[in-house]
Amino acid sequence: MDITAIIEKYDARVPRYTSYPTAPHFSPAVDAGVYGGWLAALPENAVLSLYLHVPFCAQLCWYCGCHTTAVNKPEPVESYADTLLTEIDTVARAIGRKLRVKHVHWGGGTPTVMPPKRMAEIMDRLRARFTFEPDAEIAVEIDPRTATEDVLDGLVRMGCNRASLGVQDFDPKVQQAVNRVQSWDLTRSVADALRARGIGSINVDLMYGLPHQTAEGTVETVGRALDLNPDRIAVFGYAHVPWMKKQQLLLPEDALPGQMERWAQLQVTERVITARGYRAIGLDHYALPDDHLSTALDSESLRRNFQGYTTDQAPVLVGFGASSIGSLPEGYVQNAAALPEWRDKVRAGELPTKRGIALNAEDRLRRDVIEQLMCQGRVNIASIARRHGADPATLRAAEPRLQAMADDGVVDWDGSTVSIRPEARPFVRTVAAVFDTYLKPDQAKHARVV
Repeated sequence: MDITAIIEKYDARVPRYTSYPTAPHFSPAVDAGVYGGWLAALPENAVLSLYLHVPFCAQLCWYCGCHTTAVNKPEPVESYADTLLTEIDTVARAIGRKLRVKHVHWGGGTPTVMPPKRMAEIMDRLRARFTFEPDAEIAVEIDPRTATEDVLDGLVRMGCNRASLGVQDFDPKVQQAVNRVQSWDLTRSVADALRARGIGSINVDLMYGLPHQTAEGTVETVGRALDLNPDRIAVFGYAHVPWMKKQQLLLPEDALPGQMERWAQLQVTERVITARGYRAIGLDHYALPDDHLSTALDSESLRRNFQGYTTDQAPVLVGFGASSIGSLPEGYVQNAAALPEWRDKVRAGELPTKRGIALNAEDRLRRDVIEQLMCQGRVNIASIARRHGADPATLRAAEPRLQAMADDGVVDWDGSTVSIRPEARPFVRTVAAVFDTYLKPDQAKHARVV
Protein backbone atom coordinates (compact mmCIF):
# COMPACT_ATOMS: atom_id res chain seq x y z
CA MET A 1 0.00 0.00 0.00
CA ASP A 2 1.43 3.36 -1.08
CA ILE A 3 0.69 5.20 2.14
CA THR A 4 1.46 8.63 0.72
CA ALA A 5 -1.08 8.10 -2.06
CA ILE A 6 -3.62 6.62 0.38
CA ILE A 7 -3.33 9.56 2.75
CA GLU A 8 -3.66 11.99 -0.14
CA LYS A 9 -6.84 10.25 -1.29
CA TYR A 10 -8.53 9.25 1.97
CA ASP A 11 -7.48 11.87 4.54
CA ALA A 12 -10.91 13.46 4.26
CA ARG A 13 -12.89 15.92 6.40
CA VAL A 14 -15.48 13.56 7.84
CA PRO A 15 -17.28 13.20 11.19
CA ARG A 16 -16.02 11.17 14.13
CA TYR A 17 -19.39 9.35 14.10
CA THR A 18 -20.19 9.46 17.78
CA SER A 19 -23.76 9.55 16.46
CA TYR A 20 -25.58 9.15 13.18
CA PRO A 21 -26.96 11.44 11.92
CA THR A 22 -24.25 13.70 13.31
CA ALA A 23 -24.81 16.88 15.34
CA PRO A 24 -24.45 19.37 12.43
CA HIS A 25 -27.68 17.92 11.04
CA PHE A 26 -29.74 18.48 14.19
CA SER A 27 -32.47 21.08 13.79
CA PRO A 28 -34.92 23.12 15.93
CA ALA A 29 -37.72 20.83 14.73
CA VAL A 30 -36.92 18.65 17.76
CA ASP A 31 -37.66 21.00 20.65
CA ALA A 32 -38.54 20.77 24.33
CA GLY A 33 -42.06 19.58 23.53
CA VAL A 34 -40.80 16.73 21.38
CA TYR A 35 -38.17 15.75 23.95
CA GLY A 36 -40.73 15.79 26.75
CA GLY A 37 -42.89 13.41 24.76
CA TRP A 38 -39.97 11.07 24.16
CA LEU A 39 -39.10 11.05 27.87
CA ALA A 40 -42.67 10.34 28.91
CA ALA A 41 -42.84 7.44 26.44
CA LEU A 42 -39.85 5.61 27.90
CA PRO A 43 -40.88 2.12 29.04
CA GLU A 44 -40.98 1.17 32.71
CA ASN A 45 -38.00 -1.15 32.27
CA ALA A 46 -35.81 1.38 30.44
CA VAL A 47 -32.19 1.56 31.58
CA LEU A 48 -30.50 4.95 31.39
CA SER A 49 -27.06 6.44 31.09
CA LEU A 50 -26.60 9.98 32.34
CA TYR A 51 -24.16 12.60 31.10
CA LEU A 52 -23.42 15.82 32.99
CA HIS A 53 -21.59 18.59 31.18
CA VAL A 54 -19.64 21.15 33.19
CA PRO A 55 -18.50 23.90 30.77
CA PHE A 56 -15.79 25.46 32.94
CA CYS A 57 -12.02 25.14 33.33
CA ALA A 58 -9.54 26.84 35.61
CA GLN A 59 -7.49 27.63 32.50
CA LEU A 60 -8.30 27.28 28.82
CA CYS A 61 -6.11 24.95 26.78
CA TRP A 62 -5.65 26.50 23.38
CA TYR A 63 -6.19 23.26 21.45
CA CYS A 64 -9.57 22.67 23.09
CA GLY A 65 -12.61 22.02 20.93
CA CYS A 66 -15.08 21.56 23.79
CA HIS A 67 -17.93 23.79 24.94
CA THR A 68 -16.11 25.37 27.89
CA THR A 69 -14.78 28.64 29.26
CA ALA A 70 -12.21 29.64 31.87
CA VAL A 71 -13.46 30.85 35.28
CA ASN A 72 -11.50 32.37 38.16
CA LYS A 73 -14.30 32.99 40.65
CA PRO A 74 -16.82 30.64 42.27
CA GLU A 75 -20.11 32.40 41.48
CA PRO A 76 -20.63 31.12 37.90
CA VAL A 77 -19.90 27.54 38.94
CA GLU A 78 -22.17 27.73 41.99
CA SER A 79 -24.96 29.15 39.85
CA TYR A 80 -24.43 26.41 37.31
CA ALA A 81 -24.69 23.72 40.01
CA ASP A 82 -27.98 25.20 41.20
CA THR A 83 -29.35 25.13 37.66
CA LEU A 84 -28.20 21.55 37.11
CA LEU A 85 -30.17 20.48 40.19
CA THR A 86 -33.27 22.14 38.75
CA GLU A 87 -32.76 20.51 35.35
CA ILE A 88 -32.49 17.08 36.98
CA ASP A 89 -35.84 17.67 38.69
CA THR A 90 -37.42 18.87 35.44
CA VAL A 91 -36.25 15.84 33.47
CA ALA A 92 -37.38 13.47 36.24
CA ARG A 93 -40.84 15.04 36.18
CA ALA A 94 -41.02 14.67 32.41
CA ILE A 95 -40.20 10.96 32.72
CA GLY A 96 -42.76 10.56 35.47
CA ARG A 97 -41.26 7.49 37.13
CA LYS A 98 -38.02 6.39 38.72
CA LEU A 99 -36.02 4.59 36.02
CA ARG A 100 -32.82 2.62 36.46
CA VAL A 101 -29.34 4.07 35.83
CA LYS A 102 -26.32 2.00 34.76
CA HIS A 103 -23.75 4.68 33.84
CA VAL A 104 -22.98 8.27 34.82
CA HIS A 105 -20.33 10.32 33.03
CA TRP A 106 -19.15 13.76 34.14
CA GLY A 107 -17.50 15.64 31.28
CA GLY A 108 -16.55 19.13 30.29
CA GLY A 109 -14.64 21.34 30.47
CA THR A 110 -13.28 20.21 33.80
CA PRO A 111 -16.05 18.74 35.97
CA THR A 112 -13.89 18.91 39.10
CA VAL A 113 -13.72 22.69 38.87
CA MET A 114 -17.06 22.38 40.65
CA PRO A 115 -16.67 22.22 44.45
CA PRO A 116 -16.73 18.63 45.75
CA LYS A 117 -19.71 19.40 47.98
CA ARG A 118 -21.74 20.51 44.97
CA MET A 119 -20.78 17.48 42.89
CA ALA A 120 -21.88 15.24 45.77
CA GLU A 121 -25.13 17.19 46.07
CA ILE A 122 -25.84 16.66 42.38
CA MET A 123 -25.11 12.93 42.66
CA ASP A 124 -27.43 12.73 45.67
CA ARG A 125 -30.16 14.41 43.63
CA LEU A 126 -29.65 11.94 40.80
CA ARG A 127 -29.90 9.03 43.21
CA ALA A 128 -33.10 10.50 44.64
CA ARG A 129 -34.70 10.85 41.19
CA PHE A 130 -33.40 7.60 39.62
CA THR A 131 -32.62 4.07 40.80
CA PHE A 132 -28.92 3.34 40.48
CA GLU A 133 -27.78 -0.19 39.68
CA PRO A 134 -25.44 -1.57 42.39
CA ASP A 135 -22.58 -1.80 39.87
CA ALA A 136 -23.28 1.49 38.11
CA GLU A 137 -20.19 3.09 36.60
CA ILE A 138 -19.56 6.65 37.79
CA ALA A 139 -16.87 8.18 35.58
CA VAL A 140 -15.33 11.63 35.96
CA GLU A 141 -12.92 13.51 33.70
CA ILE A 142 -10.11 15.08 35.75
CA ASP A 143 -7.50 17.75 35.13
CA PRO A 144 -4.60 16.59 37.36
CA ARG A 145 -3.47 20.21 37.78
CA THR A 146 -6.56 21.00 39.86
CA ALA A 147 -6.99 17.62 41.57
CA THR A 148 -6.46 18.67 45.18
CA GLU A 149 -6.85 16.34 48.15
CA ASP A 150 -10.33 17.77 48.74
CA VAL A 151 -11.29 17.09 45.11
CA LEU A 152 -10.04 13.50 45.29
CA ASP A 153 -11.81 12.87 48.60
CA GLY A 154 -14.96 14.33 47.05
CA LEU A 155 -14.78 11.84 44.18
CA VAL A 156 -14.88 9.02 46.70
CA ARG A 157 -17.88 10.54 48.49
CA MET A 158 -19.84 10.85 45.24
CA GLY A 159 -19.15 7.21 44.33
CA CYS A 160 -16.69 7.72 41.47
CA ASN A 161 -15.19 4.42 40.30
CA ARG A 162 -13.55 5.45 37.00
CA ALA A 163 -11.35 8.48 36.38
CA SER A 164 -10.08 9.87 33.11
CA LEU A 165 -6.87 11.90 33.35
CA GLY A 166 -6.22 14.53 30.71
CA VAL A 167 -2.56 14.58 29.67
CA GLN A 168 -2.17 15.26 25.91
CA ASP A 169 1.67 15.50 25.96
CA PHE A 170 4.47 15.55 28.52
CA ASP A 171 6.96 17.58 26.45
CA PRO A 172 7.41 21.00 28.17
CA LYS A 173 7.80 22.75 24.81
CA VAL A 174 4.50 21.34 23.57
CA GLN A 175 2.80 22.11 26.87
CA GLN A 176 3.92 25.73 26.73
CA ALA A 177 2.66 26.06 23.16
CA VAL A 178 -0.83 24.75 24.03
CA ASN A 179 -1.10 26.53 27.42
CA ARG A 180 -1.24 23.34 29.47
CA VAL A 181 1.81 22.83 31.68
CA GLN A 182 1.51 19.57 33.59
CA SER A 183 4.42 17.45 34.78
CA TRP A 184 4.60 13.68 34.76
CA ASP A 185 5.32 13.70 38.51
CA LEU A 186 2.10 15.58 39.19
CA THR A 187 0.09 13.27 36.95
CA ARG A 188 1.63 10.21 38.59
CA SER A 189 0.84 11.54 42.07
CA VAL A 190 -2.83 11.99 41.12
CA ALA A 191 -3.03 8.48 39.65
CA ASP A 192 -1.48 7.05 42.81
CA ALA A 193 -3.83 9.08 45.02
CA LEU A 194 -6.87 7.84 43.09
CA ARG A 195 -5.80 4.23 43.47
CA ALA A 196 -5.07 4.74 47.16
CA ARG A 197 -8.69 5.87 47.54
CA GLY A 198 -10.04 2.78 45.78
CA ILE A 199 -10.63 4.39 42.37
CA GLY A 200 -8.62 1.84 40.44
CA SER A 201 -10.03 2.20 36.93
CA ILE A 202 -7.99 4.93 35.26
CA ASN A 203 -7.94 6.19 31.68
CA VAL A 204 -5.35 8.51 30.16
CA ASP A 205 -6.05 10.87 27.25
CA LEU A 206 -3.26 11.79 24.81
CA MET A 207 -3.15 13.82 21.60
CA TYR A 208 -1.01 13.92 18.49
CA GLY A 209 -0.69 16.67 15.91
CA LEU A 210 -0.09 19.47 18.43
CA PRO A 211 2.46 22.26 17.85
CA HIS A 212 6.09 21.11 18.18
CA GLN A 213 5.13 17.45 18.49
CA THR A 214 7.38 14.95 16.71
CA ALA A 215 7.35 11.20 16.31
CA GLU A 216 10.36 10.94 18.64
CA GLY A 217 8.67 13.09 21.27
CA THR A 218 5.49 11.06 20.92
CA VAL A 219 7.39 7.88 21.79
CA GLU A 220 8.62 9.57 24.98
CA THR A 221 5.17 10.85 25.98
CA VAL A 222 3.43 7.56 25.29
CA GLY A 223 6.05 5.63 27.26
CA ARG A 224 5.61 7.90 30.27
CA ALA A 225 1.82 7.64 30.02
CA LEU A 226 2.10 3.85 30.00
CA ASP A 227 4.24 4.05 33.14
CA LEU A 228 1.10 5.32 34.87
CA ASN A 229 -0.35 1.81 34.29
CA PRO A 230 -3.75 2.95 33.00
CA ASP A 231 -6.46 0.45 32.08
CA ARG A 232 -7.23 2.40 28.94
CA ILE A 233 -5.58 5.02 26.76
CA ALA A 234 -7.32 7.27 24.25
CA VAL A 235 -5.24 8.96 21.55
CA PHE A 236 -6.95 11.76 19.66
CA GLY A 237 -5.69 13.66 16.67
CA TYR A 238 -5.70 17.40 17.27
CA ALA A 239 -8.47 18.98 15.20
CA HIS A 240 -7.40 22.41 13.99
CA VAL A 241 -10.71 24.21 13.49
CA PRO A 242 -10.01 27.88 14.38
CA TRP A 243 -13.11 28.95 12.45
CA MET A 244 -15.10 27.17 15.18
CA LYS A 245 -12.80 27.54 18.21
CA LYS A 246 -11.19 30.97 18.26
CA GLN A 247 -8.67 30.18 21.02
CA GLN A 248 -6.91 27.89 18.54
CA LEU A 249 -5.73 31.05 16.80
CA LEU A 250 -3.36 31.46 19.77
CA LEU A 251 -1.45 28.33 18.77
CA PRO A 252 1.76 28.77 16.75
CA GLU A 253 0.30 27.51 13.48
CA ASP A 254 3.71 27.29 11.81
CA ALA A 255 4.71 24.72 14.47
CA LEU A 256 1.83 22.36 13.66
CA PRO A 257 3.10 19.06 12.22
CA GLY A 258 2.27 18.32 8.60
CA GLN A 259 0.19 15.49 7.26
CA MET A 260 2.97 12.90 7.00
CA GLU A 261 4.43 13.86 10.39
CA ARG A 262 0.99 13.39 11.97
CA TRP A 263 0.82 9.96 10.34
CA ALA A 264 4.24 9.08 11.74
CA GLN A 265 3.13 10.16 15.24
CA LEU A 266 0.00 8.05 14.99
CA GLN A 267 1.94 4.99 13.84
CA VAL A 268 4.59 5.13 16.56
CA THR A 269 1.90 5.71 19.17
CA GLU A 270 0.17 2.49 18.23
CA ARG A 271 3.40 0.52 18.04
CA VAL A 272 4.51 1.62 21.51
CA ILE A 273 1.13 1.04 23.14
CA THR A 274 0.46 -2.38 21.61
CA ALA A 275 4.02 -3.49 22.39
CA ARG A 276 3.13 -3.03 26.06
CA GLY A 277 0.21 -5.46 25.77
CA TYR A 278 -2.68 -3.11 25.09
CA ARG A 279 -5.24 -3.91 22.42
CA ALA A 280 -6.39 -1.45 19.78
CA ILE A 281 -10.08 -0.66 20.31
CA GLY A 282 -11.90 0.97 17.42
CA LEU A 283 -10.46 4.16 16.00
CA ASP A 284 -8.53 5.70 18.87
CA HIS A 285 -8.75 3.70 22.09
CA TYR A 286 -6.46 1.07 23.62
CA ALA A 287 -7.23 -1.23 26.53
CA LEU A 288 -5.62 -4.01 28.54
CA PRO A 289 -6.76 -7.51 27.52
CA ASP A 290 -8.82 -7.99 30.69
CA ASP A 291 -10.49 -4.56 30.49
CA HIS A 292 -14.22 -4.44 29.75
CA LEU A 293 -13.55 -2.65 26.45
CA SER A 294 -11.49 -5.64 25.29
CA THR A 295 -14.11 -8.17 26.28
CA ALA A 296 -16.79 -6.04 24.59
CA LEU A 297 -14.70 -6.04 21.41
CA ASP A 298 -14.48 -9.84 21.52
CA SER A 299 -18.21 -10.26 22.16
CA GLU A 300 -19.07 -7.67 19.49
CA SER A 301 -20.96 -5.63 22.09
CA LEU A 302 -18.67 -2.60 21.89
CA ARG A 303 -20.62 0.63 21.46
CA ARG A 304 -19.84 4.18 20.39
CA ASN A 305 -21.52 7.29 21.76
CA PHE A 306 -20.73 10.93 22.48
CA GLN A 307 -18.12 9.94 25.08
CA GLY A 308 -16.30 7.69 22.59
CA TYR A 309 -16.02 3.90 22.86
CA THR A 310 -17.95 2.30 25.68
CA THR A 311 -19.38 -0.92 27.06
CA ASP A 312 -22.57 0.98 27.85
CA GLN A 313 -25.55 -0.96 26.49
CA ALA A 314 -28.23 1.41 27.82
CA PRO A 315 -30.65 2.39 25.04
CA VAL A 316 -31.15 5.86 26.52
CA LEU A 317 -28.58 8.57 27.24
CA VAL A 318 -29.94 11.60 29.10
CA GLY A 319 -27.79 14.71 28.96
CA PHE A 320 -27.73 17.47 31.57
CA GLY A 321 -26.07 20.84 31.30
CA ALA A 322 -25.44 23.40 28.59
CA SER A 323 -24.73 21.86 25.14
CA SER A 324 -25.16 18.27 26.37
CA ILE A 325 -26.53 15.71 23.92
CA GLY A 326 -28.95 12.91 24.65
CA SER A 327 -29.94 9.81 22.71
CA LEU A 328 -33.32 8.11 22.89
CA PRO A 329 -35.02 5.43 20.78
CA GLU A 330 -36.80 8.12 18.78
CA GLY A 331 -33.74 10.28 18.08
CA TYR A 332 -31.19 12.75 19.44
CA VAL A 333 -31.57 15.97 21.43
CA GLN A 334 -29.17 18.72 22.38
CA ASN A 335 -29.49 21.38 25.07
CA ALA A 336 -28.90 25.04 24.35
CA ALA A 337 -25.15 25.59 24.20
CA ALA A 338 -25.18 29.22 25.33
CA LEU A 339 -25.10 29.32 29.13
CA PRO A 340 -27.62 32.18 29.54
CA GLU A 341 -30.16 30.51 27.25
CA TRP A 342 -29.78 27.11 28.94
CA ARG A 343 -30.03 28.70 32.41
CA ASP A 344 -33.09 30.80 31.59
CA LYS A 345 -35.00 27.88 30.12
CA VAL A 346 -34.25 25.65 33.10
CA ARG A 347 -35.15 28.33 35.62
CA ALA A 348 -38.43 28.85 33.80
CA GLY A 349 -39.24 25.19 34.44
CA GLU A 350 -38.64 24.14 30.84
CA LEU A 351 -36.55 21.42 29.26
CA PRO A 352 -33.64 23.37 27.72
CA THR A 353 -33.72 21.45 24.44
CA LYS A 354 -32.46 23.57 21.56
CA ARG A 355 -32.37 21.14 18.66
CA GLY A 356 -32.23 17.49 17.68
CA ILE A 357 -33.27 15.00 15.04
CA ALA A 358 -35.91 12.28 14.85
CA LEU A 359 -34.70 9.00 13.36
CA ASN A 360 -36.41 7.24 10.49
CA ALA A 361 -35.96 3.58 9.50
CA GLU A 362 -33.13 4.32 7.06
CA ASP A 363 -31.29 6.42 9.66
CA ARG A 364 -31.37 3.48 12.06
CA LEU A 365 -30.10 1.10 9.39
CA ARG A 366 -27.22 3.37 8.42
CA ARG A 367 -26.42 4.15 12.07
CA ASP A 368 -26.07 0.42 12.73
CA VAL A 369 -23.81 -0.05 9.71
CA ILE A 370 -21.61 2.90 10.71
CA GLU A 371 -21.39 1.87 14.37
CA GLN A 372 -20.36 -1.67 13.39
CA LEU A 373 -17.61 -0.27 11.19
CA MET A 374 -16.42 2.16 13.85
CA CYS A 375 -16.43 -0.49 16.60
CA GLN A 376 -15.59 -3.78 14.92
CA GLY A 377 -13.89 -2.58 11.75
CA ARG A 378 -16.17 -4.70 9.60
CA VAL A 379 -19.85 -5.09 8.76
CA ASN A 380 -22.00 -7.54 6.84
CA ILE A 381 -24.36 -5.23 5.01
CA ALA A 382 -26.82 -7.92 3.96
CA SER A 383 -27.09 -9.27 7.51
CA ILE A 384 -27.75 -5.85 9.02
CA ALA A 385 -30.30 -5.02 6.33
CA ARG A 386 -32.18 -8.23 7.14
CA ARG A 387 -32.09 -7.39 10.84
CA HIS A 388 -33.73 -4.06 10.07
CA GLY A 389 -36.25 -5.60 7.68
CA ALA A 390 -34.70 -3.51 4.91
CA ASP A 391 -33.71 -4.21 1.33
CA PRO A 392 -29.89 -4.35 1.05
CA ALA A 393 -30.36 -2.34 -2.14
CA THR A 394 -30.95 0.64 0.15
CA LEU A 395 -27.18 0.69 0.68
CA ARG A 396 -26.19 -0.21 -2.88
CA ALA A 397 -25.06 3.32 -3.75
CA ALA A 398 -22.02 2.69 -1.53
CA GLU A 399 -20.78 -0.26 -3.58
CA PRO A 400 -18.69 1.57 -6.23
CA ARG A 401 -16.83 3.53 -3.55
CA LEU A 402 -16.26 0.38 -1.50
CA GLN A 403 -14.87 -1.38 -4.56
CA ALA A 404 -12.53 1.54 -5.20
CA MET A 405 -11.34 1.34 -1.59
CA ALA A 406 -10.79 -2.39 -2.00
CA ASP A 407 -8.75 -1.76 -5.16
CA ASP A 408 -6.63 0.72 -3.18
CA GLY A 409 -6.01 -1.75 -0.35
CA VAL A 410 -8.02 0.13 2.29
CA VAL A 411 -10.79 -2.48 2.74
CA ASP A 412 -11.68 -6.02 1.82
CA TRP A 413 -15.04 -6.14 0.05
CA ASP A 414 -16.83 -9.23 -1.27
CA GLY A 415 -20.13 -7.62 -2.22
CA SER A 416 -21.70 -8.22 1.19
CA THR A 417 -19.07 -7.77 3.92
CA VAL A 418 -16.70 -4.83 4.15
CA SER A 419 -13.67 -5.09 6.46
CA ILE A 420 -11.10 -2.39 7.21
CA ARG A 421 -7.61 -3.73 6.61
CA PRO A 422 -5.55 -3.51 9.83
CA GLU A 423 -2.97 -1.16 8.36
CA ALA A 424 -5.76 1.16 7.16
CA ARG A 425 -7.61 1.36 10.50
CA PRO A 426 -7.07 5.14 10.83
CA PHE A 427 -9.24 5.60 7.73
CA VAL A 428 -12.31 3.94 9.24
CA ARG A 429 -14.08 7.31 9.40
CA THR A 430 -13.64 7.74 5.65
CA VAL A 431 -15.07 4.28 5.04
CA ALA A 432 -18.00 4.95 7.38
CA ALA A 433 -18.71 8.19 5.52
CA VAL A 434 -19.57 6.13 2.42
CA PHE A 435 -22.85 5.29 4.16
CA ASP A 436 -23.60 8.85 5.35
CA THR A 437 -26.34 10.34 3.18
CA TYR A 438 -26.36 13.62 5.13
CA LEU A 439 -22.70 14.47 4.57
CA LYS A 440 -21.94 16.97 1.84
CA PRO A 441 -18.18 16.73 1.18
CA ASP A 442 -17.98 20.21 -0.30
CA GLN A 443 -19.54 21.62 2.88
CA ALA A 444 -17.79 19.50 5.50
CA LYS A 445 -15.99 21.44 8.24
CA HIS A 446 -14.86 18.42 10.21
CA ALA A 447 -11.27 17.65 11.09
CA ARG A 448 -9.30 15.47 8.72
CA VAL A 449 -8.92 11.75 9.39
CA VAL A 450 -5.14 11.82 9.95
